[in-house]
Amino acid sequence: MITQLKGRMIEKSPTELVIDCNGVGYLVNISLNTFSKLTDSESVSLFTHLQVKEDSHTLFGFFEKTERNLFRQLISVSGIGASTARTMLSSLSPGEIQSAIISGNVSIIQSVKGIGLKTAQRVIIDLKDKVSLISENDQFIGNISNTNQDEALSALEVLGYSRKQTSKVIEMLINNSPEMSVEELIKGALNKL
Repeated sequence: MITQLKGRMIEKSPTELVIDCNGVGYLVNISLNTFSKLTDSESVSLFTHLQVKEDSHTLFGFFEKTERNLFRQLISVSGIGASTARTMLSSLSPGEIQSAIISGNVSIIQSVKGIGLKTAQRVIIDLKDKVSLISENDQFIGNISNTNQDEALSALEVLGYSRKQTSKVIEMLINNSPEMSVEELIKGALNKL
């Protein structure tokens, strides 16, 4: 999977970029949030998500890892596809989406074009627990422990543990020692599960 691109920006529009990485041009779909954070510098670095379908491979780019994580959580909700998730991240900032999910504010999520009442409610129900793990005290951007926490939870899910099982254990470990690395969190959680 392509997880990050660093290269020279060849084309730039509010919805997509073309990045030249050693002679290969990658078309990357972006949100307005990412577009607003890009400078006019030729050099660019984006975190990416590769969506593989039967008839296409589509690359989505994000200026920050937290935006990519939120995008991945949004597309995990039934009824939210990649284009709808990108529209959400273009209409609202990641912080606004997360606070709307945590507070259960259906009208903010429903204000995004293409999202009805039932889909907005489903987003809140499906992501309320997951998003609250990322945004502790609304300081989710650049917070190392939250990134480590999310990565450790994802790794434990891959190992077969449910997020409900592991989230309390990981939270306890972080409260005891906030500077734990992802590996230390995983090992500590495995010892306690």
